[in-house]
Amino acid sequence: MTEEIKNDVAEEVAEETKEETVDVEKELNDKYLRLMAEFDNFKKRTAKEKTQIYTIAAAEVVEAILPVLDNFERAVADKDNVSYDGIVLIKRQFDEILEKLGVKVIEAVGKPLNPEVHNAVMHVDDENIEGESIVVEEFGKGYMYKDKVIRHSTVKVAN
Repeated sequence: MTEEIKNDVAEEVAEETKEETVDVEKELNDKYLRLMAEFDNFKKRTAKEKTQIYTIAAAEVVEAILPVLDNFERAVADKDNVSYDGIVLIKRQFDEILEKLGVKVIEAVGKPLNPEVHNAVMHVDDENIEGESIVVEEFGKGYMYKDKVIRHSTVKVAN
C-alpha cells in the first residue's frame, strides 16, 4: 500500500509541476510578446521624433535665411538702383546668420594643405613660398558646421 501511496503522491506532484510549468511558459510568452510590442512602438516613436526634430531644425535654418532672400528680392526688383554696397550688406547679413547657426569658413590661403578640409585641384612650384604644400589660392570656400566639414575648400597648392 505504501508503494501505491508513493505513486499517487508522485503523480500529483508531477501533475502540479506540469501545470506550474505550463503557467510559467504562458507568463513568459506573454511577457515576451508585450516586450516585443513595446520595442516596436519605441522604434516607431523614435523614428517619428527624429523626423520631427529634423523638420524643426530645417525650418529654423530656413527662417533665419529668409531675411537675406527678402533683401535679394528687393535688390533685384529695383533694377535701376542695384548697388554694390547693397549687395555687400546682404552678404554681410548672410555671413552673420551662418555664424549664428554655427557655420564657419575654413581658413585656406597661407595655411599648410590639410586634406581633411582642403581639396587641392592645382599645384605650382613657387620659390617665393616657404614650406611644403602651402595653399596659395582659393577657388571655392570651404565650410564647417561644428566639427563636420560641409564643403571642402577648393585650393591651389605651392611646392
